[in-house]
Amino acid sequence: MNVYHFKKGTEICNYSYSSNILSIRLNRQRLLVCLEGAIYIHNIKDMKLLKTILDIPANPTGVCALSINHSNSYLAYPGSQTTGEIALYDGSTLKTVCTIAAHEGALAALAFNPSGSKLASASQKGTVIRVFSVPDGQKLFEFRRGMKRYVNISSLVFSMDSQFLCTSSNTETVHIFKLEHLTDSRPEEPGSWTGYVGRVFMAATNYLPSQVSDMMNQDRAFATGRLSFSGQGNICTLATIQKLPRLLVASSDGRLHIYNLDPQDGGECVLIKTHSLLSSETSEENKENDLRPSFPQSYAATVARPSMCLASTMPGYSEDGGALRGEVIPEHEFATGPVCLEDENEFPPIILCRGSQKGKAKHS
Repeated sequence: MNVYHFKKGTEICNYSYSSNILSIRLNRQRLLVCLEGAIYIHNIKDMKLLKTILDIPANPTGVCALSINHSNSYLAYPGSQTTGEIALYDGSTLKTVCTIAAHEGALAALAFNPSGSKLASASQKGTVIRVFSVPDGQKLFEFRRGMKRYVNISSLVFSMDSQFLCTSSNTETVHIFKLEHLTDSRPEEPGSWTGYVGRVFMAATNYLPSQVSDMMNQDRAFATGRLSFSGQGNICTLATIQKLPRLLVASSDGRLHIYNLDPQDGGECVLIKTHSLLSSETSEENKENDLRPSFPQSYAATVARPSMCLASTMPGYSEDGGALRGEVIPEHEFATGPVCLEDENEFPPIILCRGSQKGKAKHS
């Protein structure tokens, strides 16, 4: 594992492990390295190893999640290889919090909301998404992604305001769920047909098998996005661009698909833009759709990209937004950076990078 300084382009440190690194997670407090049979917790300030969680169930896909909130560092990982049990661990106090019985089948995806107060999970079947409160592990929501076929969940993510939960898989459909408890505030008239049917339906669920009644009570997708491909790796996220909610899907062929999302009525999301993330590709599609010049080749270059409103007037920065040779960026300047993250002209914007990130972890 190599940890690099974003703006100076230098290596901070490197670590070697006994087996393949399957996933890496980090926030401003902790950095996690997940192997198949162990999880290493490092202190982000000095990269010292604080804790090694050993003897965990075999985790061949490296499923784990770390909350990004400043006040907590909750870690979630599979507590069983055969069932969907979630082990919740406090990375700040280095103590086990609780165990959550989330699914019958093995886990495929875990995700915290930005505040670290909710945890979403999906099993390898991919048919049901559940959301639990943190740290007590109580079930808050249950959503049905589908019934006809099992899928491989490729991403699971909350919106920044925690109102929506988005999931994508190896199918052509991206599902968006709305985190709200629906209550019937409009009582039906005693003699109305709809009121009678509703009461019969609710009474019937008390006599049906638990699996059937649970299925009837599960909420369906609030909105969906249709992809033009299936069976291809992709990652989805929800962002606010130019003050409007958007669904973003990055596919393994190097394309970023941007959809409109109606936050009130949901329904079918409309594709509005397709960007190529490959700098070498110059297609007619890019010429027609891109609102800005082609993207830099690396994420670090994107973070260091100078802002139109700050340009190169900040002391200690070169024209390309990096540090001048031989100069050390002061802490207060490094925290601000040369990029206007709130600029509405950014399309797509740089999200989940408010302020600075002191290191980048990568593995091979």
